[in-house]
Amino acid sequence: MKPDLSNPVHLLAFGFGSGLAPVAPGTFGTLAAVPFYLLMARLPLAGYLTVLAVVILTGIWICDRTSRDLGVHDHPGIVWDEFAGFFVTMTAAPAGWPWVVGGFLLFRLFDILKPWPIGWLDERVKGGLGIMLDDLLAGLFAWGVLQLGVHLYGS
Repeated sequence: MKPDLSNPVHLLAFGFGSGLAPVAPGTFGTLAAVPFYLLMARLPLAGYLTVLAVVILTGIWICDRTSRDLGVHDHPGIVWDEFAGFFVTMTAAPAGWPWVVGGFLLFRLFDILKPWPIGWLDERVKGGLGIMLDDLLAGLFAWGVLQLGVHLYGS
């Protein structure tokens, strides 16, 4: 079954269509998340974290529902998890394009390489939580490296 982008759940899961990119849908999904991050970055930290919690919690359901609809666990076009992982990476990041680009590259690196325990969990946890979890952990790893950069080089 193909995603039905007229279905709001599929539209969100496929990152407003960015997940339909013929190559590197995760990268295109992360790129599509950048403008949303730029809007979220204007919020105070508590507001940002609230939106992030909503993205994560609804994402578990959105990814699970879409995966079941398509009959494929973690369809490569499902990129809502990339949105969430990138938003985790960018939590409390300083303003400025160097930090956005750095966060983007770090998140993609950890999402692609899936160092332990990311890859291990990715193979074992199924459903919407499994789809989301590896990207959330990749985002957390990337966040740690980005924050180290902030500490070392300043904002």
